[in-house]
Formats: sequence, structure tokens, C-alpha cells
Amino acid sequence: MLEQIRECFVEGRVLYTRHAREEMRTEERGPIREEEVFEAIQVGEVIESYEDDKPYPSILVYGRTAQGRPLHLVCAYAEEEDLAIVITAYEPDPLRWIGYRERR
Repeated sequence: MLEQIRECFVEGRVLYTRHAREEMRTEERGPIREEEVFEAIQVGEVIESYEDDKPYPSILVYGRTAQGRPLHLVCAYAEEEDLAIVITAYEPDPLRWIGYRERR
């Protein structure tokens, strides 16, 4: 799924949910820009998978921006629409994550 999501990002077929936009705008460590989401998704890795999510299965991706900012992105892939959906994006709290990859 990550490869399809990456391809959608490269081709500009990305939908940000209202929740994602709000989280990005109000991130306590500073707003998250779309460019940062793009950078993180391109180098990111899947750290959790939510196969039972509806209406689309989703994944939690950990990646870093070009400036080294760690981000977590919950994304889904809508196969029929060939569209990446960003459900949420945030900068993970290092007190809640081990190496940003594993929950404490």
C-alpha cells in the first residue's frame, strides 16, 4: 500500500481529511506543511497497519522531512479512485514512542 500512496503523492492525487488539516495546522511543535508530509511519505516506513479500518484500510507511516523533522502519517489508499488519503499527520511525542517506531 505504501508504494501506491507514494505514487499518488508524486502524481498529486492526495486528499487531506478535515481532521488531518486541523492536526497539521495546530501541531504543538509547529504547523506541518504539505511539503513536509510529501518528504516524509517518500522516505517513510510502515510501522503499524490497520487492515480493518473503514472505508479503507490504513497504515501508520514514520518518516522524516528533508530537515529531519520526525512525522507520523496515517494514510489510506482508495483503490477505485487511485487516491491517497491523509487521515492524520503529527509530530510524535518522544516520551510516547521508542525511536518514533514503537509505542512505549
